Amino acid sequence: MPILTYQLGPMANNTYLIIDEATNDAAIVDPSFDSEKILDEIRERRLDLKYILLTHAHFDHVIGNAFYAAQTGAPIALHLADVELLRRLPEQGERFQVVVTPSPEPTIFLEDNMIVQLGETPIQVLYTPGHAQGHVAFLVGDTVLSGDALFQGSIGRTDLPGGSLQTLLDSIAKKLLVLPDETRVLPGHGAPTTIGRERRTNPHLRSITGS
Repeated sequence: MPILTYQLGPMANNTYLIIDEATNDAAIVDPSFDSEKILDEIRERRLDLKYILLTHAHFDHVIGNAFYAAQTGAPIALHLADVELLRRLPEQGERFQVVVTPSPEPTIFLEDNMIVQLGETPIQVLYTPGHAQGHVAFLVGDTVLSGDALFQGSIGRTDLPGGSLQTLLDSIAKKLLVLPDETRVLPGHGAPTTIGRERRTNPHLRSITGS
C-alpha cells in the first residue's frame, strides 16, 4: 500500500497519493499548488482515481480540487464543518494575492471513525479540529496523514478563523497520541515523523504529554 509524497508550491505543501496495489485504485490527499503534474503519474501507472480527500479546506490544501474533479470525475470528500470555508476559497486566495478557481462542492462528508474504502485498503477518518473546524486526519495502516494538526516538532497554527489551541491539543491527545509510537506521521507541510518521536520531543505537546 504505497503512499507517495509530493512537496509542492511556495508553502511547501505535501500532497499525497494513496495507492491500493490490489486494484490500482488511488486517492489524492490535499491537492495543492502545482499538483496537476501528479495526474501524469496517475495515468502512467494506470491508476483509477477514486477520491479527492481533504484534511481541511484552507486554500493551499484544496487549490487543485477543480482540476482533479474536472479531469477525473473523482468525488471530493470533506468534513461538513469545513464546507463553508471551501465555498470561500476565492476569498481565501485573495488574502494571499493568489487567484484560485472555485472548488466543486464535496459529495462525501467525512465523519469521525468513518471508513473510506479504497479498493482493499481501508482509510479511517479521525476528526482532529483545532487548526480548522472541519480538520481530519487519515489513518492508513501504520501511517497517519495528519494534515495541519501535527508536524515534526510543531503543531498547526490556531490564529486563523475557526482555530482553537485547546481544541487542537485535545484532538492531538485523543486522536493521534493514542496511536502506537511506531505510527508514521505524514504532515501537511514538512518532513515525516512518528507518533513516538512527537510524544517524546515535541515542545508544543508538553502540556499533554508531561515530557
